[in-house]
Amino acid sequence: MQYGICFLSILPVRSMPDEASELVTQLLFGEHYKVLECRKNWSRIKTVLDKCEGWIMNSQLMFIPEDEFNDIQTRKELKYVSDLISFVEDHNKVLTPILIGSCIPEIASLPITFNGTFTNTEQPKEELIKTALLYLNSPELKDGKTPFGIDSAGFAQMVYRINGYHLLRTAESQSKQGTALSFVEESEAGDLAFFDNANGDIDHVGIIMEDNYVIHVNGKVRVDRLDHTGIFNNDLRTYTHQLRVIKKVV
Repeated sequence: MQYGICFLSILPVRSMPDEASELVTQLLFGEHYKVLECRKNWSRIKTVLDKCEGWIMNSQLMFIPEDEFNDIQTRKELKYVSDLISFVEDHNKVLTPILIGSCIPEIASLPITFNGTFTNTEQPKEELIKTALLYLNSPELKDGKTPFGIDSAGFAQMVYRINGYHLLRTAESQSKQGTALSFVEESEAGDLAFFDNANGDIDHVGIIMEDNYVIHVNGKVRVDRLDHTGIFNNDLRTYTHQLRVIKKVV
């Protein structure tokens, strides 16, 4: 088994070893992964935090020793960047821009200096909404995880990660975490609301705010009304998502 780490601002992980294939997810700076298979130009990897599998270009692959991989794995307090955009500097004084939710791994294979703001412990629940609002108006991008393109599950995952809590990568898998609530009125700001499609599959998630609002991704990261039926879009004057379940994860 070989191991790697993302040394770029954003690393696209694709469904096939082809630049035109769809995204599976994205890795941000400092995220580590297992290398399952190496080919001439592409390698198949498995992300550690959410167990996504996909392909990355070998020109974007950086191997790390097993002991460093295990050190990241066992470390209880990883540093996650909480500024929208900041920089790391390598030993040659070259700057790399990094985005909110990136990791500062502190390993010898990736010697960098970082002077920005980060979190490394579980934050109070009220901090979730403050973090979520930093993404406001970020465009929707299927399988994206950054302020420059993000999907609903990636949005929930990153907001929770920055505040010290672990969510899986898809809305369906996230809906299996935490404790279910019976009514919207039982929820608190920071709880998760899940929504299903016409086939009954959970395919959307939003973060509940105070006063029956929800922040979620629909074309962009936006704030809409939430009630027992679902999400009501004031711009369209209609419901856009049907509520399935409320979950308390924190």
